[in-house]
Amino acid sequence: MLSNTAVNEKEDRRLQRIGLALPIRIEGKINKTVAWSEITRLQDVSAYGAGFNLNRPVKRGRLVALTMPMPRQLRCYDYLEPQYRIWGLVRRCVTVKNSIDAEQYAVGVAFIGKHPPLSYTENPAKLYEITQLEDRGFYRLVEAPDRPDERELPKELRRHSRYQIPVNVLLEVLDDDGNVVTTEMTVTENVSLGGASVFTSLSADVGSFMRLTSEQYNTTIISVVRGKRLGPDSIPRLHIEFIDHFFPLEGIE
Repeated sequence: MLSNTAVNEKEDRRLQRIGLALPIRIEGKINKTVAWSEITRLQDVSAYGAGFNLNRPVKRGRLVALTMPMPRQLRCYDYLEPQYRIWGLVRRCVTVKNSIDAEQYAVGVAFIGKHPPLSYTENPAKLYEITQLEDRGFYRLVEAPDRPDERELPKELRRHSRYQIPVNVLLEVLDDDGNVVTTEMTVTENVSLGGASVFTSLSADVGSFMRLTSEQYNTTIISVVRGKRLGPDSIPRLHIEFIDHFFPLEGIE
């Protein structure tokens, strides 16, 4: 029988992040019909999570599927399979510069198991939070509340209602490599901490990435198109979700 000390040492080894530049495929969904995938290399990995760089941003709280030749001593199942497929919850996504000074995103995920929850199948855009590490080696998920109790949160971390105000913005549609495809100066119909509705004539499909820049509020935010509609005034709108940081609402509130 293993002593408590031996068990703790074994667990510490599994928790320790190991620097391994192994190839890894990341797959995500914008909604039920729009999906994306990218092949990159691990920065580090443990039995419970991994870090890697992507050319696209992924919002904190999203689920992604990962496939990689994981070292068998770090696996929790499929020990004999050449590729280890596991689901991860995005816990961190920050902008970084790569070796050629191009913009990438450093992403950190927590492993949540071999299968996603049923609610993800019903709505891939749903956000989740982790509560604790389970005995079997994965983090337990809970759905992020639509209207959380935020009274104890600092102001900059609270979710906000949308403000029906016009903000002058520059919209830039980005391709899969982060290059600007087309641009337009326009105004918002409304804006919140985490997203906006913008009047635009740009042709951008749901799932497209954009860069929104406001000189007035001195901010540039990577965003993803979540929806588009034609208003009662016959002017098209795009509904966009902010990815890499929030809109600075201090000057509005």
